[in-house]
Amino acid sequence: MHIVLLGNTSRGVVNFWRVLVENLRVAGHRVSVFVPAGDADADTAIRAMGVALFHYPLDRKGLNPVRDMGTLAALYRLFRREKPDMLFCYTIKPVIYGCLAARFAGVRCRFAAITGLGYMFEADSASKKVLTALAALLYRLALRGAAAVFFQNREDQEVFEKSGIVTPAHRAVLTRGTGVDTAHFAPTPLPPDAPVFLLVGRLLEAKGLHEYAGAARILKASYPGVRFQLLGPSEQGRGSVPLESVLEWEREGIIEYLGQTEDVRSYLAAASIIVLPSWREGTPCSVMEAMSMGRPAVVTDVPGCREVVSSGVNGYLALPRDPLSLAEAMEYFILHQEDIASMGAASRNIAVEEFDAHKVAVHIMRVMGLCP
Repeated sequence: MHIVLLGNTSRGVVNFWRVLVENLRVAGHRVSVFVPAGDADADTAIRAMGVALFHYPLDRKGLNPVRDMGTLAALYRLFRREKPDMLFCYTIKPVIYGCLAARFAGVRCRFAAITGLGYMFEADSASKKVLTALAALLYRLALRGAAAVFFQNREDQEVFEKSGIVTPAHRAVLTRGTGVDTAHFAPTPLPPDAPVFLLVGRLLEAKGLHEYAGAARILKASYPGVRFQLLGPSEQGRGSVPLESVLEWEREGIIEYLGQTEDVRSYLAAASIIVLPSWREGTPCSVMEAMSMGRPAVVTDVPGCREVVSSGVNGYLALPRDPLSLAEAMEYFILHQEDIASMGAASRNIAVEEFDAHKVAVHIMRVMGLCP
């Protein structure tokens, strides 16, 4: 079979879907990857997987209908030219415009992965409610006739069902996120001395950056030797946290900003506990990667995050958008440092048993009818 994997960045394919691509190739299928241009190193890594790579235009966060129609047209031309048997797409715009273009181009087997609800489903204002309604309409059109829709947690599936996007006529399937390559993210020794907390994520409000800074400020007052690190690329536009705000936290002495990286493993190895006070996730890859390396986690009790952390077993849950609750959950590891190793070992076991990327890939391929 000829399968197209359609995403919004080439780096995302390398970091999150590489194992699926490898499993498809081992099973004898031909794979093409459609992504926007802009990351030459990641493009090289994709080509090294033995797959064909094609670029298409995408304004990831913009709401310009002319640009989005340009994306739809470009994808339609690609599908008509490459004539794939199947489409597997993920993230909001690739799912919407990819499924529509593939349907118009005659690609009969279309699979969509909902990796999170994103900004447009945070309906806490009039403008966002309009965006939510628009996104729901576009999703309904795009997913009509889809062979299956993959969800990473039950709550996201329920949102799509209540919005009428997914109906009983659809085949809705739960997966364990994208999974984590447990061999690549192997266990490492814990750092010595005082605990080091690390948040890995883009500089977005919805990742809980303000709450993390607030919790760090609270804890620094009592435990000045404890470190609070932040790793992730800056963002522009709606919902972003300005880089200057992050640098101000650093000047205040509460946060260490580590910039961005193409390989998080050395940073995870230097940390004691992973933190993600997100407002909502699909299934958080950064937490799964840290778990695979033997780190406990402090996350918010929200969809996606609560799927990876069992409170008191491999970490603790905090209330969302609540710096004090987050600080209290993090403080446990400052006061009980002897539990970091045991909870980290529990994280590793959970990652291997439940979130291994090869198991996730086989599950997805079975749903797609590509393996027994």
